[in-house]
Amino acid sequence: MKILFYMPHADAAAWLHDFARALPDADLREWQPGDTAPADFAVVWRPPRDMLAGRDGLRAIFNLGAGVDAILALEHEHPGTLPRHAQLIRLEDGGMAPQMAEYVAHAVLRYLRRFDEYQTLQNEREWHALEPHPRESFTVGILGLGVLGAHVAQTVAAFGMPVRGYSRSARQIDGVRTFAGEAQFDAFLDGVKVLVNLLPHTPGTRGVLNAEVFAKLARGAYLINVARGGHLIEQDLLDALASGQLAAATLDVFREEPLSADHPFWNEPRITITPHISALTLRSESVEQVARKINALVRGESVSGVVNLERGY
Repeated sequence: MKILFYMPHADAAAWLHDFARALPDADLREWQPGDTAPADFAVVWRPPRDMLAGRDGLRAIFNLGAGVDAILALEHEHPGTLPRHAQLIRLEDGGMAPQMAEYVAHAVLRYLRRFDEYQTLQNEREWHALEPHPRESFTVGILGLGVLGAHVAQTVAAFGMPVRGYSRSARQIDGVRTFAGEAQFDAFLDGVKVLVNLLPHTPGTRGVLNAEVFAKLARGAYLINVARGGHLIEQDLLDALASGQLAAATLDVFREEPLSADHPFWNEPRITITPHISALTLRSESVEQVARKINALVRGESVSGVVNLERGY
């Protein structure tokens, strides 16, 4: 069993060491430009086209992240990049769900208790108490109810705020009011005070965070984007902040990363910026999950996390 590995800007030796322990019978190697030798499986993050194209012997490609948009973009730009018979398999959680729940819960509670505004008061050396937001009407809406979204929704609901969840197909989550499909999208948005985006990035969700959506939220709503920068129409966010339709935003993802030094987001005090750290891929959990699935495929079993190439997730 031959496994090809590629993860730029990572400690490849540490990853290969852990995979060797989890899969002692495997022949593991890090892909280098010009390597066209056969492989049965590929474990990758943002691979170049040359690594995948023409590898008809690949049985599966394991993406070291929940989002596969970078690989699908390669296929869209260069049809035939993905081997015809290889399954594309995304990482499911891999230690990311607790991190994502912590990040979103922190941001939601910060807005609920108005700590962002207290920070401004501190900077201005002003001492006065602000009226807390009413918890019972501080509705949090979670866009996307996959593994990460469902975990985030349940975590936030535990704080006693009303939580709604939206997904393409119907889901049931304890303590969360769920909506599904295009027909229920406006009802989901109506009156939401904090909109949290955890949607997969597909052609159908690109630009979904836009002026039309912001207008349907409660006046003075908040935005938290932890999915992909391509979901957000950036100027629409700045306009919504200027008009007061949105009060603030927390952004962990951007159309171009790193965010350029001259980007207008840096100069908007109501935007909180973090460098794509809401949920980091944890090596031990990820290696264990991928190794388990490779062994299952070798035994002829099916695995979860297989990407529907038409849907993009």
